[in-house]
Amino acid sequence: MSKTETARLMEAVRQAVLASGERIKADWDAPRDVRLKGRIDLVTATDLAVEEGLKEALARVLPEAAFLAEETAARTVLSGLTWIIDPVDGTTNFAHGFPFVCTSVALYDGQEPVVGCVNAPLLGQCFTAGKGLGAYCNGESIRVSRTDRPEAALVATGFPYAIRENLDEIMADLRVMLAETQGIRRPGSAALDLAYVAAGRFDAFYELALNPWDVAAGALLVAEAGGRVGSYRPDGPYCLGDFRILATNGALHAPMLALLAD
Repeated sequence: MSKTETARLMEAVRQAVLASGERIKADWDAPRDVRLKGRIDLVTATDLAVEEGLKEALARVLPEAAFLAEETAARTVLSGLTWIIDPVDGTTNFAHGFPFVCTSVALYDGQEPVVGCVNAPLLGQCFTAGKGLGAYCNGESIRVSRTDRPEAALVATGFPYAIRENLDEIMADLRVMLAETQGIRRPGSAALDLAYVAAGRFDAFYELALNPWDVAAGALLVAEAGGRVGSYRPDGPYCLGDFRILATNGALHAPMLALLAD
């Protein structure tokens, strides 16, 4: 895909995601229509409405592309051009009135990212990236931080819905990170955590048991902002659907891998 076509798609996605953010803002002060889809995993009417609206808008942008969307996903294997959508990343935050909430949309060709957008409408921050075109927040170029020591690093993480099944690993990693870094934050939206790594607000992010729609756009943002995204335990390239993800500013990648080693 040419850079001209990628730039066109990046702008079209940005416009579609910004429009969807108006629904999130409109629903913010309304009574929450919330139901459980797992023991602690929530879905709201806003999730469903935003996802449907995005699918309609993106189908007009690129009719030949398939969809992998959180609330209607029937598969997780990527093949060909695919829109990957998380309509409300941070649904639990949204349900409780905590504004660290975003929409994440990415276009992938198989496992190759093309464009990505993470929009936090309640914070007024829209992050975009295109393969080979860089990363941006509200139209301004962003770059990862230059922090190169764990003790100077602010690190983000998250806890999966399957927390009981992974509690020992989560607590072991958290114990190390609390002792060896400047601080740990757990805001509750992996897509926005990754966007903040891209913008240099966090120096690194790690988490396990995430879905493709949680990280597809954010991973491209980090890479296009000069950072590095990989797996850990084992160390290697990250593919959507891998069990563990580590995103850093690049300078911290090896030290973070060492802290997260078996």
